[in-house]
Amino acid sequence: MKLWTVAPLNKQEANEIQTKYDLPSIIAMLLSIRGINTRDAIEDFLGNECELASPFEIKDMDKAVERIRRAIEECEPICVYGDYDADGVTSTTLMYSYLEAVGANAMYYIPSREDEGYGMNRNAVDFLNEKGIKLIITVDNGIAAINEVAYAKSLGIDTVITDHHMPVGELPDACAVVDLHRSDCNSRFKQLSGVGVAFKVVMALEGEYCDTDALLDNYADLLAIGTIGDIVELTGENRVFVKRGLQSIMNSDRIGISALVEDSGLAGKNISAGNVSFTLVPRINAVGRLGLSGKCVSLFMTEDFDEANEIASKLSSDNTDRQHIEKEILHEIDSKIKKNPSLVLDRIIVIDGENWKQGVIGIVASKVKEIYGKPTIIVSRIGDEAKASGRSVEGFPLCDAVFACSNLLTHYGGHPMAVGLSLESRNIELFRKRINEYACNYGKMPFDSIKIDCKLNPAYITTDIVSEMSYLQPFGAGNPTPVIGLYNMTLKNIIPLSNNRHLKLTFNRNGTGITAMKFYTSCEEFPYMIGDVLDLAVTLSVNEYNGSQSVSVIIKDIKASDDDNLRQLESLRLFEDFCIGNKISKEQARSILPDRNDFALLYRFLRQNNGYGFPIETLMHRLSNKLDYGKIRVIIEAMNELHLIEIIEGMNKCNINLLNVKTKVDIGSARIIKALLEVAR
Repeated sequence: MKLWTVAPLNKQEANEIQTKYDLPSIIAMLLSIRGINTRDAIEDFLGNECELASPFEIKDMDKAVERIRRAIEECEPICVYGDYDADGVTSTTLMYSYLEAVGANAMYYIPSREDEGYGMNRNAVDFLNEKGIKLIITVDNGIAAINEVAYAKSLGIDTVITDHHMPVGELPDACAVVDLHRSDCNSRFKQLSGVGVAFKVVMALEGEYCDTDALLDNYADLLAIGTIGDIVELTGENRVFVKRGLQSIMNSDRIGISALVEDSGLAGKNISAGNVSFTLVPRINAVGRLGLSGKCVSLFMTEDFDEANEIASKLSSDNTDRQHIEKEILHEIDSKIKKNPSLVLDRIIVIDGENWKQGVIGIVASKVKEIYGKPTIIVSRIGDEAKASGRSVEGFPLCDAVFACSNLLTHYGGHPMAVGLSLESRNIELFRKRINEYACNYGKMPFDSIKIDCKLNPAYITTDIVSEMSYLQPFGAGNPTPVIGLYNMTLKNIIPLSNNRHLKLTFNRNGTGITAMKFYTSCEEFPYMIGDVLDLAVTLSVNEYNGSQSVSVIIKDIKASDDDNLRQLESLRLFEDFCIGNKISKEQARSILPDRNDFALLYRFLRQNNGYGFPIETLMHRLSNKLDYGKIRVIIEAMNELHLIEIIEGMNKCNINLLNVKTKVDIGSARIIKALLEVAR
């Protein structure tokens, strides 16, 4: 369950924007909601004519250019030192291909995610020293490589750092440190990805007469993939890169990108930022997760059609392998949760397993977080050592929680929404305890939420209004696809599609009917019935088929209209806090303490329906909201303990089965009821 929030709308401001700039009402409304409300901001956003700032605004850019030019002129061996994700490999390709084009003596190096980890390392420096390298140019990394840069310097190797990550403490002793987040850097736009910074360096190397338009013609495809892949905000210069790059990807001169588009099934389509994010980027990232990122650079650089097709096919195959590994880990986690439900009661979920693929556990953490709406850390044990990756919910800085446990960790880093860390396997349980102590002392932790841009009457949904919304593209971080709230919709029909893998649902409100898709849900998994009145959080797009257009409605989330999900989430948290030993007040205990009538209501429902096979949260609606979520949880816990029911609850499925009971059962004898009564008195 997620907290539904609707963005506040200043109707007066939206009307003024609509009138002043002669815009469709839906665009004016969305611009106002997103804070794009001045002439410059509106014209920049819609016209996308943002001028790229001078690269020399960035601190140390002059020093970087001087050292790189000297290396080119004197034919010194140069290594572009990259990273294994989509941003890293596009950064590497862009910088290396430029150096190659201007006649530099250059090579590239991407560390193995599994064997070397992120960033520069001493073994790699030794390898490059043996190759005779005299200048290392980092892309998408290097800002934290203080020891490695010093070691390279001791071997007679200079380093130019180009990065976009936050510095921590002192800067490396490099010839130049080009990083927008340096405290002494006065550049105006700070949200560039690694490939964006690399492009700025190339602009600077081109000098006074740089033809930016020609450079974008050459590199916009790489810029778009890396920028989207790194999930930086699609505003300002990033918006220029992506909008230009999406056109370039559809007509790329890079035969490797064309081969990847073809193999991904996107050939001939209008490619969106979403296509890149969910189709191309995972294929590029997959090889890094499985340890073979150099293939991507080869793909982007090759001029051989056969090689391009072979590598593109391999990337797709690796992505399939990655998905299979991910499913196996999720299956293991599901089994662990079924055996030990207390794993997901904590405020921060920490789950560990043996030899889980390190390159995949971040994705797994994201999926577990999505299901439970809590910060999640997935730990892979490799003998005595363990590595972990975590994802947070918006509003909770997971990095601070991790840093508070630093004395248990051998390595850690990250930002509010994502972390990586290492520790000794023997300390995993202590880490779980300590990080949850931090969370309990943090104050009121935010709930995971789905943000509705605006409510819309279904009668107003037309291809015209949806086409108008496309003016706001490209969508992505900082400019998400608009999520529309359709409220009080009566469910009229449920139609299974694709062998019951997906559902087509029809709804009606005040005589207006719509059809919406609910993907990856079968009839048996769908907890609602015809006649239910539901709220839908949807995205809209225009679908074209046989020359005619229609609106495609995709359901992102769904809930019963009579559910107060904030109250229910707070009730659930009370139950969880009580179960894990957090202090709750008498009043709070009483709010989740059921009486005999509450037990009878739920037990009667289960008997009438021969158990229940849907998420427990949907029981609130089935019981006409007579019981809060926390109270339902207490009743189920008590009935399970007293062997009235058997409950098997995993990540995606819940089954409550009635057991044969021949003797009278005293509900008050359940441990959870006794414990709650102790607090409530």
